[in-house]
Amino acid sequence: MKTSSLICTILGFFFLLGCGSKPKKETPVEESSNATFNTELGIEAVPVNLGEAYTSNFERYTKVVAPNGKPIHIVIQDCITDAQAVRCRGILEHFLADYPGSQYGSDKGEIANKMADNKAVLVLLNGKDDGKNPVEVPGQALFEEEIQVEGHPWYVNQNYEHRDAAYEEILHFVHDFGIGVDGHNSFPGAAPEFQQEIRKAQVNGLENKLWAGGEREQRWIDELAEENSLSQEYLASVIDTYYGLWGAFSESDGGMWGVYAAKTRDDLESKDPMGHKLMDNKFFHPYLTYNARIDEGFMGTFSLKFDPEIPYSHHSRYLKDITLLGSKDVNVHVNELDNAITGNSGKNVVIFSGNQDEYTITNVSSSVVVSDKIEGRDGSNTLKAIEELQFLDGTLEL
Repeated sequence: MKTSSLICTILGFFFLLGCGSKPKKETPVEESSNATFNTELGIEAVPVNLGEAYTSNFERYTKVVAPNGKPIHIVIQDCITDAQAVRCRGILEHFLADYPGSQYGSDKGEIANKMADNKAVLVLLNGKDDGKNPVEVPGQALFEEEIQVEGHPWYVNQNYEHRDAAYEEILHFVHDFGIGVDGHNSFPGAAPEFQQEIRKAQVNGLENKLWAGGEREQRWIDELAEENSLSQEYLASVIDTYYGLWGAFSESDGGMWGVYAAKTRDDLESKDPMGHKLMDNKFFHPYLTYNARIDEGFMGTFSLKFDPEIPYSHHSRYLKDITLLGSKDVNVHVNELDNAITGNSGKNVVIFSGNQDEYTITNVSSSVVVSDKIEGRDGSNTLKAIEELQFLDGTLEL
């Protein structure tokens, strides 16, 4: 967890040599004299109009285009993999995806437009947040060693030394540049009424020691109060808990290193009712809307279904759409959501919870749709490039 200012500036320090252990870059499809770009994934050269500070310090670029036609920028240093960059873009798209019927999120176009108008830049930096990256540019920082990819060992093992900070930092990005922040050093945004609710929940959390209530956090709280980042950091604790990022953390009963009272989504309503209310049909989807690209090195069964014996399933239970990469044989255990699952070039088996006659199986164009007749169990699953279905009473080849 790091302090986030309203427009974060990455400080200049010493250069960090080398790239950490992470997924390999995917095969590029376009080359230049300085870098390779996978244009099929929306990875391209850094636009010249961003300025020399970006073109000289970052080798690649991607973006999310707001409804007003303007880009929300993502700049990428050389040790960041394409897989990491695409996942970060997916999380940004998730936070900006309309949530029909919600109080503040039915149409998030104005928030995306505000971010683009504010020239928001997400800065993906080599290494970790240890003061050794020399780059100094305006933008929201997110570091290589805190970007997990679904199916990679950091994700599978829920490695908190490389904890998944992408949701926190990208939320800060959307909060600061789009939703807006009240108070001193304010940054007016497109959703001031929602920010008022966030502020009330943050004040309540701090006053009742539901968040950052210990003496060891007081200096940090004083710093956040001075720069007016309290509401951003509080909301990040709620979001990380809501999406299951701390369910496997064994060193405390709470989330976000024990700073937050709630550790899982089930905890939210009882331990922080106002934080829970922020997640209740307000703005944030109850599941993850981006298509998760499962790391090509993953082998075995990837579980979308929650299993307390599988650490990452605290988080993967909220995925609904996935694409398997590479050529290894991978199985997928579905959850209760309506999933879209695309296989890779290996043998892929999708695993269901019941007997075959408890499902309807329909061919639709190039897909197979498998729908559970029992409500709330396995949902409806649209499958592409899948070789086999596994039921309790046997298997079916496709």
